[in-house]
Amino acid sequence: MLWNRQINLCSRRALRSAVSFTVVIVAACGVASAATICVIPGGGFGCKPTISAAVAAASSGDVIEVAQGTYNEQVTITKTLSLVAVPFAQPVINALGHSNGIFINGMATAPLPGVSGVIVQGFKVENANYEGILVANASDVILLDNHVLNNNKKLEPSAAMCPGIAGFETSEAMDCGEGIHLMATDHAQVLRNLIENNSGGILITSETGPSTSNLVKGNNVHDNPYACGITMAGHPPANAAGPLPATAPPYPISHNVISHNQSHHNGLGLPGAGAGVGIFAPFPGTSNTANVIVGNDLYNNGLPGVTMHNHASAPPPAPGISLNDNVIIGNHIHGNAADTADAATSGPTGINIYSTAPVTGIMIEQNDFNDESINVAFHVPAGNLDVHFNDFNGNNIGVDNLGAGTVSATENWWNCVSGPGSHCSKAVGSGVSTTPWLLLPFTVNLDGY
Repeated sequence: MLWNRQINLCSRRALRSAVSFTVVIVAACGVASAATICVIPGGGFGCKPTISAAVAAASSGDVIEVAQGTYNEQVTITKTLSLVAVPFAQPVINALGHSNGIFINGMATAPLPGVSGVIVQGFKVENANYEGILVANASDVILLDNHVLNNNKKLEPSAAMCPGIAGFETSEAMDCGEGIHLMATDHAQVLRNLIENNSGGILITSETGPSTSNLVKGNNVHDNPYACGITMAGHPPANAAGPLPATAPPYPISHNVISHNQSHHNGLGLPGAGAGVGIFAPFPGTSNTANVIVGNDLYNNGLPGVTMHNHASAPPPAPGISLNDNVIIGNHIHGNAADTADAATSGPTGINIYSTAPVTGIMIEQNDFNDESINVAFHVPAGNLDVHFNDFNGNNIGVDNLGAGTVSATENWWNCVSGPGSHCSKAVGSGVSTTPWLLLPFTVNLDGY
């Protein structure tokens, strides 16, 4: 069905916060109309034959409605528009032989971010050489109810190589960019997508600008064998052509919310390949701070359920590094693997925080741990960690302080009324305070946030 809609952008943000909508049209503040362009395989009936042809014909703010069928193409978007499937149709973008299935490219225009207000809803995206969906230098993008699978075809996992990936993706040799990749994005929403059998699931990075204030919620991310289910990772800045600066310091990642996702069976293709959620600031100058991991179900991954790493801090005058002020709250974390190499833990681990630089301000609260040998591991040269109101179930290690920082681990349930000890969950290492403790389990409500 073809239709025109009018919408007042002044109320758009309230509309976008609800995930039950079908189409939201971007317009200037005030009242504006948007055209609808239809797409059917082969064209006809006034419809375009390919999605790319419809995108080329669209004006800013238009809606492109795509009928059921398979579209063998890469779709590149550089303007504000809504790309939506006909209800219940789930058209397929088969990107075999192409770099990406969908590329929302804000690097093509200045000033940055170069594109905003793009909506992509209801597609199956598969078989791309690199990312299924790549969003670069964009703002206020929504990816909703898509199925992203079997991408990253160029990956050579045994060699950690991804031949031919774009030069602006500075650290993607090991995973070809994963299924969905947000690079230098802000206020994007990745909602209710199914992401499976890519190298990794959802990736947020900072090669070409900061990535901040994005929401990743309600996704099912599973069986991505060579990277994490959901990753936030600082990367070296890209010296790209066009409007991007020739040189720049590493850009930050901050204030992203990872909420109520299922992330499971990821990172099992190689030893230590991926966590449920990974937060990484891997080299001097990178920062990955003030993110919130809330209400997720993280299980059976190839690294700990939540894995935080810094491997390469350096003394002044090298630029600083930060993993500070991240919050991990209200998650169910169970059955994950040990960490490996320099961040090694002695057994399967729920949360591992490893840094060669001091770490402060991290809060781990109201999480429910099961089937882990170590629930929380903390290995830093200095700093502090707050761990409160968690349920440490099992006769295991509740908190393992492997470094020289301190851990405030009061008001936790240690699986018995007598608190941490040989017949309950234990606190290991110096600098861990546990008194007082809870006399009953803390009831974790995964739907209460």
